[in-house]
Amino acid sequence: MRKHDPSNGQNGASPGVAAPPLQAGDKLTREEFLRRWEGHPEIQFAELIGGIVYMPSPQSMEHGDKEADVGLLLGTYALHTPGTKHSHNVTTLLGDDSPQPDVHLRILPEYGGTTRRAGKFLKGAAELIAEICATSVAYDLHQKLELYEAAGVQEYLAILMYEKEIRWHILTKTGYELLAPAAPNLWKSRVFPGLWLDGKAILADDAVQMIKTLMKGLRSPDHAAFVKKLAKKKKK
Repeated sequence: MRKHDPSNGQNGASPGVAAPPLQAGDKLTREEFLRRWEGHPEIQFAELIGGIVYMPSPQSMEHGDKEADVGLLLGTYALHTPGTKHSHNVTTLLGDDSPQPDVHLRILPEYGGTTRRAGKFLKGAAELIAEICATSVAYDLHQKLELYEAAGVQEYLAILMYEKEIRWHILTKTGYELLAPAAPNLWKSRVFPGLWLDGKAILADDAVQMIKTLMKGLRSPDHAAFVKKLAKKKKK
């Protein structure tokens, strides 16, 4: 961790002063974090969690492929569920922090969702966030999990690459609890009825089987009822 200069970070910087590049371990306000990031477009991935800058290593092909599969899952669900939308790697304003989740699924504000656009960023807690985790010791399962829990992210899906494990967290009155599979290797979202995840398929990179399982969920009565519920909530 680099020693923080209190004259350039927590207290912001004077207008017109060139933004120094972000460094992992910097302790910054969200405003200063965003100022520095926007001043250095060459920086693709950076997050502010607990006031500390995190800059993940370059993504591996394995991470990218798994993120694509999760995006395919959530994107297919959103395609069949009017009033929902999924996105990748969007800087999100949560309290004083700015995480950059791998993938998220949200209910649009006009359909009763809690997020909204803030300039070019997303503000508020998406209903479901998914992260591809290198191992169980990754900060995705510690600092970021605590942030998502405190911010009110209702479901947090973590896919552990090394352990080949699915951890689907659901928010309760006492914090996150792990969602038990509805059947062996089958997880069903509580916030997004019909969102079914075939854990065995996604861990085995079997996107075809993953989508086959999802389509069963999309044909379920629960999903049909959810679509009707969202339609009733739509603001004119």
